[in-house]
Amino acid sequence: MKPSVANRIVFGILAWIAALIMFFPILWMIVTAFKTEGQAIAIPPLILFRPTLTSFIDATTNAGYLLFALNSVIVSVGSTILAIAIAFPAAYALAFFPGKRTEFTLMWMLSTKMLPAVGVLMPIYLGLKTIGLLDTRTGLVAIDMLMNLPIVVWMLYSFFKEIPGEILEAARVDGIGPRQQMWHLLLPLSGPGIASTALLAIILSWNEAFWSINVTASHAGTLAAYIARFSAPEGLFWAKLSAASVLAVAPILIFGSLTQRRLVRGLTFGAVK
Repeated sequence: MKPSVANRIVFGILAWIAALIMFFPILWMIVTAFKTEGQAIAIPPLILFRPTLTSFIDATTNAGYLLFALNSVIVSVGSTILAIAIAFPAAYALAFFPGKRTEFTLMWMLSTKMLPAVGVLMPIYLGLKTIGLLDTRTGLVAIDMLMNLPIVVWMLYSFFKEIPGEILEAARVDGIGPRQQMWHLLLPLSGPGIASTALLAIILSWNEAFWSINVTASHAGTLAAYIARFSAPEGLFWAKLSAASVLAVAPILIFGSLTQRRLVRGLTFGAVK
């Protein structure tokens, strides 16, 4: 039964209201980024003002934006590549050679995401310090990779389950080994799923803030640590903080908009037979 015109209008209005509520903080951040510090803390807030790029100039010239942006790219891409490389054979084994403890293993992996990060901060911090990986890209890549690995395994596992097992059985009959099966069969067949998993892992790693702030300083900090630098004992510099946030969010928003179709295609992989 199709909804009436009145219901569609009501649902449309509610959807627009929800979208505006969700977008308002982003809009306020963008507007504040073009204000001076005095305008940013004015009460009541200034609606009409002369935009300025002073906060963007200060945020990029005095805080080393390019270094933090480069670190974000290296950490997010590097951790994603490692996570896919480890999760691919793991998901292959779980999907096509299930055992009695396959479901338990999957649930156990997912349950690690429920552990608060602060609960393991001290041992990981001391471990990185002991092996000399504190405030290094390598250490942060390893942390982000382990953080996203359960989700990556789960997603690849669900994509592999949509592939008929008879294809791999026929390959085994022809004498093709597991490595060739993964490379020549699974990789092409599950390409959209792998791409969407990688895109999601990059976004999650890019937005990760807790570990970047706590285990890095000036050498390996990502854009999350870059934003945190604008919080000083004297107070928050709202205009510069907003400008830094815009500079940190803009690259991943552009990346997400450019890859939106592939992400949606991958997430719906196998949904329609």
